[in-house]
Order: sequence, then C-alpha cells, then structure tokens
Amino acid sequence: MDKRPLGGDGPALSVVGLGCNNFGMKIDPAASAAVVGAALDAGITHFDTAEMYGEGKSEEYLGAALGGRRDEAVLATKFLPRPKEEPYTPGALRRRIIDACEGSLRRLRTDRIDLYYQHYPDPEAPVEEALETLDELVRQGKILHIASSNVTGAQVESASDAAAAASLTRFCGTQFEWNLLSREAERELVPAARGRKTGLVPYFPLASGLLTGKYRRAQAYPPGSRFDTMAFFAEKVVNDANFDRIDLLTRFAEERGHTLLELAVAWLAAQDGVASVIAGATTPEQVATNAAAGAWRLTEEDLAAMD
Repeated sequence: MDKRPLGGDGPALSVVGLGCNNFGMKIDPAASAAVVGAALDAGITHFDTAEMYGEGKSEEYLGAALGGRRDEAVLATKFLPRPKEEPYTPGALRRRIIDACEGSLRRLRTDRIDLYYQHYPDPEAPVEEALETLDELVRQGKILHIASSNVTGAQVESASDAAAAASLTRFCGTQFEWNLLSREAERELVPAARGRKTGLVPYFPLASGLLTGKYRRAQAYPPGSRFDTMAFFAEKVVNDANFDRIDLLTRFAEERGHTLLELAVAWLAAQDGVASVIAGATTPEQVATNAAAGAWRLTEEDLAAMD
C-alpha cells in the first residue's frame, strides 16, 4: 500500500488507516487482534485510536495486538480536553496532557507515540499552553509528531502562527469528518490546512456506513448494524436527499467496475493534501475491503464528472 507524508513534516502514513474505535466497544481483545493482524498483512501501517475509545480499552487492545510488530505501525492516539466541570487556571491543560500521555503510553505498551492528537481544542486555555506542553513531550522523545482534531480553519491558522512565533513543534496534520455526503470542511478547514501545509486525515469516510451500500431507502436497518443500535448516527445522515446522491454515486462506481464503498475511499484519497483515510473495521474481511479500496486511482476526468 502506498504511503504519504502527513503535511510538510509529519510521519509517512498508509493511504488507508485503521480506525480502532470499535476495539473495546464493539469487539473484544481476540477480535481486535484479528483485525490488527489483517491490517498489517494488508499493508496498513496507520493505526488510529484515542484514550476515550472504550474508556481506554481500545488502546489496551491495540497495544496487546501489535505486540512484537509494534515497529511496523504508526501509532496515533488522542488526548481528551480538560473536564468541563474543571475551571481553567494556567497549567491545567498542561497537567491534563502530561497525565494523558503517560496513560496512553502505558495502555499502548510503547515508549513513544508516533502521532499525538489534541482530540478537541480547549475552549479556554490558550493554544500556546498545548503547544508548549506537546513540544516538551516531543523533546523528551515520548511523542514524535503532533496534530489537531475537530478544529476550524481559523484554529488551524492560529495554532500554526503560534508555533512559528515561539519556535515550537507544530501540528503537522488535522483530523476531521469528511466524506461524499459531508463536505462542509471544504469551505474553510481544508483550504486553511492546505495553506499552512497541514496534512489532512479524514474520518467517517463511509458516513457511518451509509456509503457502504448496505442501507436501503425506506427499508429496516440490518439487525445489529450501527444505525440499528445507535440512532444518533442514523438521524444525522439518513434522509431522501442523501439517498438520491447515493443512487447517483452507486451508478458512477458500477459503471467503472467498482463499489460505492470503493468510490467513497478513493475519492477522499484523491483529494490534495490527504495523507490517510481512516476506516474502521470489526472483521478481517472488512479490513481487506477497505485496504483494496485505497488502490483505486480516480482520474481527473472521474473527479470532474463527480463534481
């Protein structure tokens, strides 16, 4: 599988990454290990998790599953912001980051985090406090690269400016929701990131499963599926307008000998600045399908036709 650098100075990531949010939430340690092994065998090196996934179980299962193959992986995880009930005082965010980093290192069974994300920006703490703390952890060797997540275009620019002004390690990438049915990020966030040479890492490439083709208009959701068990995701994306778009996209993919899922991943991978597309999986078969989707290279004519 191809690898791409994240931004101007980030790590090289496999074009398709494995989202590990299902570990500890939908699948157990054995199933998680099977998924991780399948991902490595398929050429996936980018493994994305967070301390909040499964209340820490995702990191635990991932660290155990990698075992002696740790060096084959680019481990990406994220720290949570300060608790909402905790009033901000200078240094509070610094303590949160340091504690979170130590916890993640322990659960992942590793001596360094390859890519460390601020999962959500702190609404009160200055971005300089996060950058200074993360820079300190980079200098200690506990973190190799840092990135942002769930931010605005303005926040990408302000963090870039702050890092440059103080000669601190900068956010080399940013992670955000982007797919064929959710393109709001293209208005401000994507242009801002490209302007600052900040790499793009889209999540929810399949729109919570709507772009897999398994959901049908006016039909009951498959038992046990995400939409069947988590109404929030269905309420967010299931509507007639999206099904109209899916009909067109499905026809477009099939005319070219591909599936809707393959189109969803390939379209993101074709976007300027995208280093890796994060796709979750609960079985080795899903891993293989996602990995194969990353091999389709859309032509300029394909992209123009879709637009």
